[in-house]
Amino acid sequence: MKISTHLMFDKATKQMTTSQTNLAKSQAQLAQGKQIINPSDAPDQASTVQRLKSILARQDSYQTALNTVQNRLQGEDSTLASVSDLLIRAKEIAVQANNDTLSPDNRKALGVELQGLRDQMLSLANTRDSSGNYLFAGSKVTQPPFVSVAGGSPQYVGDQTRMSVMVGENRTMPINRTGTDAFVPVNRTAPDGSTQGVGFFNVMDDLIKGVNTSDHPKMQGGMGELDDLLGGLSMARANIGSGLKGIDQQTGVIEDTVLNLKTTLSSVEDLDYASAITKMNQQMLSLEAAQSSFAKISQLNLFNYIK
Repeated sequence: MKISTHLMFDKATKQMTTSQTNLAKSQAQLAQGKQIINPSDAPDQASTVQRLKSILARQDSYQTALNTVQNRLQGEDSTLASVSDLLIRAKEIAVQANNDTLSPDNRKALGVELQGLRDQMLSLANTRDSSGNYLFAGSKVTQPPFVSVAGGSPQYVGDQTRMSVMVGENRTMPINRTGTDAFVPVNRTAPDGSTQGVGFFNVMDDLIKGVNTSDHPKMQGGMGELDDLLGGLSMARANIGSGLKGIDQQTGVIEDTVLNLKTTLSSVEDLDYASAITKMNQQMLSLEAAQSSFAKISQLNLFNYIK
């Protein structure tokens, strides 16, 4: 009889302890709004949650990289648009200077304006981004890409390296541009019929010399080469526009991916409050029943005898 009562006491104690544990877990779930409080409660489910959160974190890093690329591309486009405007003005001056009615002094005055435009273009070619990196230097982003050579025109001293960043699970995008991609050299035909590449600023300096010396053939050739420079800038800006469009598309992909991941994560991790409250109420009733049973067993005379 003692053993039977003792077993009844142990069973009631365990039942009450279990009810208290289950109720505490439900209360913690409601407080945090999560199904899983401790990973050990549901190892497989907890592993899925961690995997989904890891993928979500990667999406954040991809979006950060996209924002960086977008800022650089917008900076490049704005810079090249300004250079294009200066080239258009240079073409207007060249046409004016090529007029036979102008005096040499008047042409020299136009040459001074051309020199100012050329210097502005050089400054724009050496534009930096918000981090202090040169936009058109290839991978040599810490040094000016276009440097004036003593007795000569500014030359490109950057490199041809294109660097890329990850912007998706299986996608990269270039993050830099070389100087010769933007300030494209022109092909000039020499007197012997051969073709040679002539740098952007060589074209400008030759035109300025032609204007200052009233050299009409040089001015006429320079005007044609200005059109070539404008064509190179237009092509560079078209490539930038394509890159910006690609960024918009990839941003949409990331947004869709994040939405799907968060939806899946919510279904695995987040608590169904209505069901949880119903469950907790049932557990409270179960605990009350266990406590009542425990109290009755504790009051048994035989149990008092055992004590």
